[in-house]
Amino acid sequence: MSTDTDADADAESTSNCSASSSDSSEASTDSSSSKCGASSSTDDSSGSTCGGSSSSSSSSSSSSCGGSSSDDDSSNEQEVGATVDDFDAEPGQLIAVGLGPGHPEGMTDRAKAALLEADHIVGYTTYIDLIPDEITDEAEDIYDTPMCGEVSRTEESIDRALAGNDVAIVGSGDPNVYALSGLALEILESKGATASMVDFEVVPGVPAAQSCAARLGAPLVNDTVSVSLSDHLVPMPEIESRLHSVASENFTITIYNPWSRKRRENFEKACEILLTHREPDTPVGIVHGAGREDEEVMITELGELEELGESEIIDMTTTIVVGTEDTYVWDDRMVTPRGYETKYDY
Repeated sequence: MSTDTDADADAESTSNCSASSSDSSEASTDSSSSKCGASSSTDDSSGSTCGGSSSSSSSSSSSSCGGSSSDDDSSNEQEVGATVDDFDAEPGQLIAVGLGPGHPEGMTDRAKAALLEADHIVGYTTYIDLIPDEITDEAEDIYDTPMCGEVSRTEESIDRALAGNDVAIVGSGDPNVYALSGLALEILESKGATASMVDFEVVPGVPAAQSCAARLGAPLVNDTVSVSLSDHLVPMPEIESRLHSVASENFTITIYNPWSRKRRENFEKACEILLTHREPDTPVGIVHGAGREDEEVMITELGELEELGESEIIDMTTTIVVGTEDTYVWDDRMVTPRGYETKYDY
């Protein structure tokens, strides 16, 4: 699973939520309109995709999250637009659905049922593509944004629910692991709405840590922690402090978002910190694209990890499991003892 950043939504979208939209120019009427059930007005060809009011001094800019946006430069700052008072409909339901590791067999029956029950499905384009066609074909509308649109699509899902639709917002893995269930609740609160108003529910999925551990053997059967190396939302000094804390204790460490083209140094720093607390021969499991067509699995040692940062196996779809001082490799499987050997004879 990846932690993505904000990006502009498609300005050429059409209304799917019974919204009233007024534009002050013909060009705007033709190319964009509100999708979420609140009133929207624009000065030229910019458009709100989430039901809030949008104003722009440039004819080519657009609000990507439904907030009131003043875009007289290249700023992409976002703020919440429509509030609960802007919607007249009886609210629908909002469900955050975890898709699991990325293949249909990895989705829970509850996740499949929730998606089939939803009027609208909202998500990152890559995650939408993971949903079987027999499910997406049943939805009234699919709304997806490319990488970096998590705020815009989360507000989009909320506004659609407030406009009376049953909405599922999806993500890979589990909605509570580096995902959008928390953001959805925060935006609901900022709009003056409540979770009970939209009958907010989380449908869990198999997190990357668990799906990747299953490919590696049994590395997570004792105390374990997860750390993301993405500093988009958490400053790197704070990430470094957390790495020092957990690496100095005998936890198995699952590392999310280890590498991207823009932040190689985070991965390099993480390897340096881990080696200050653990031996170079500590077993490390690497799983790229778990459950997908390009899945790749490798077991290596901590001392060899940094040089793999330049290889294709490590990117934003990769999860890394760093073993403890007790973890060992047996028959190409990582094994972290639970402690049974100290209590029982076997």
